[in-house]
Amino acid sequence: MEEQDWWKKAIVYQVYPRSFKDTNGDGIGDLKGIISRLDYIQQLGATAIWLNPIFTSPQVDNGYDVSDYYTIDPIFGTIEDVEELIAAAHKRDLKVIFDFVVNHTSDKHPWFQEALKGPENPYRDFYIWEDPKKGGHLPNNWVAVFGGSVWEKEPVGDQYYFHLFKKEMPDLNWDNPEVEKAMLDIGKFWLHHGVDGFRLDAFIHMDKLDDFQTIEMEEGRELVSAQKINAFLPNIKNYVQKLTMDLRKVKKDVFILGEAASADVDLAFEYADPESNMCDAIVSFLIFPEDEQMKDPRLPFNMQSSRLDRKAFKKVMTDWQTKMNPTGGPVLYWSNHDMPRAVSRFGNVEKYRDNSSKMLATLMYLQHGIPFIFNGEEIGMRNLQCADHHIFDTPGAIPFYEKAKQLGYSEEHILKELNHTGRDVSRGAMQWDASKFAGFSTVEPWSVLNVEEKYNVADQQRDPNSILAYYQEVLKLKKSSLFREGSFKLTETKEALYIYERDFEGQRAIICCNLSDTEEHIQEDGISKAGWKILLQNEGNTIDQDAVTLAPYGAVVFLHDTKVSK
Repeated sequence: MEEQDWWKKAIVYQVYPRSFKDTNGDGIGDLKGIISRLDYIQQLGATAIWLNPIFTSPQVDNGYDVSDYYTIDPIFGTIEDVEELIAAAHKRDLKVIFDFVVNHTSDKHPWFQEALKGPENPYRDFYIWEDPKKGGHLPNNWVAVFGGSVWEKEPVGDQYYFHLFKKEMPDLNWDNPEVEKAMLDIGKFWLHHGVDGFRLDAFIHMDKLDDFQTIEMEEGRELVSAQKINAFLPNIKNYVQKLTMDLRKVKKDVFILGEAASADVDLAFEYADPESNMCDAIVSFLIFPEDEQMKDPRLPFNMQSSRLDRKAFKKVMTDWQTKMNPTGGPVLYWSNHDMPRAVSRFGNVEKYRDNSSKMLATLMYLQHGIPFIFNGEEIGMRNLQCADHHIFDTPGAIPFYEKAKQLGYSEEHILKELNHTGRDVSRGAMQWDASKFAGFSTVEPWSVLNVEEKYNVADQQRDPNSILAYYQEVLKLKKSSLFREGSFKLTETKEALYIYERDFEGQRAIICCNLSDTEEHIQEDGISKAGWKILLQNEGNTIDQDAVTLAPYGAVVFLHDTKVSK
């Protein structure tokens, strides 16, 4: 089974294509740009790359609204560019993972355009339709992720189609075997082109409730979240299992990553259990519990900034480490294209940006599991600072702005919150150097960008103490048997500290991390004795006999090797 387990040893680098590297001067990243930086990704220590969607799309939702799964959007390049990218990646022993949008298509997709021709069209049943209620009212009171009803009336005819996300993104009807077959054909096509894995976007919503009854709401509310009530329904397992098993008939070692944003660890294990033949790994957004005591209950909690609940975080991480162990460990990540940048969210950007970035890498990626690193994280990229609320395309951002205004919050405060919580702030151009457009492009990029001395690739490649150099060391350690296969045990400590042990065949590592902006003192008995050495540390820590003083956001990795010390 070794050939089917490559992903258990993988270190995945997430590339957001439109923001990575522009080579044709249109301000949008492209495939040739990714190809030009594959050596950089390889030298970082990654063994796989995951690309956000590059298929043809009207770009209503940055490529997650696909209008043709078989062609490449011209803003990114051509199918020949993809073939070159895959070949060049494989030449460097980098696997390639594609984003596969399985829940919905664009309303410009030929299937939907055919479906609009009427109920008799064979593609009508590729989507989900419902008649209006008496008097022409909406079928029910369900609300979409981006606000408003999940129902949109067809332009010609009387029925409504279902869209969990934007109205331009109608949901597919997976109850129809023809949909299943059509999506499988797409997967096979890309496997034949050399793709090594797929991230199943929003797969937890593929199954819908059998009826569309209006749901009674409390407190006089009129709309209910369709996202919550149409998640983790029973048929999803059948859909994913069949898709995965059929894809494995084409490529037995294809990696299937499932995006299950609202999955707890028990649900995640159900989908990633090796016996289930569904996903190999699961990404959940529930691994970062927040201290929400200071939030205004009149406003959506997810749009208000807060601190990490460190006590709850330890419990969550321990649960994922323990329960996902049979799958090869959990997905280890700090951020992605759907959430703010790691160092802005969990560190201290103003005073301890370097130490914060290095500590976060140490804490997360030396645990058991598969690292997923979001491009730019390895140089300490911070959140963008957007000066206009209209820039935000984060679900709920505009309603949050309007409601906060009504409640009397200042423009400055609202923008500060959006710049701390919105997904848009993580999607800026990759910072290659400190030139006018950060070395990303020769023209103004499609998004806001940061241009910073020091926090760019060129400057950090010249600095042996940079965040980038530190990441390379962390990922080098990660490739060792100790940090890949060793047992995991979290030590009971005060809230500000995150200390754990990894053990494997006579090697024992103690990883000490300080999640606070004050010095922390710990007593680690025996750490000064023969056989212990420091494998890695960031700045400002001191070790005196058995006493360890961790600097603000300090991190130290100790190793004891009984095989050597005997």
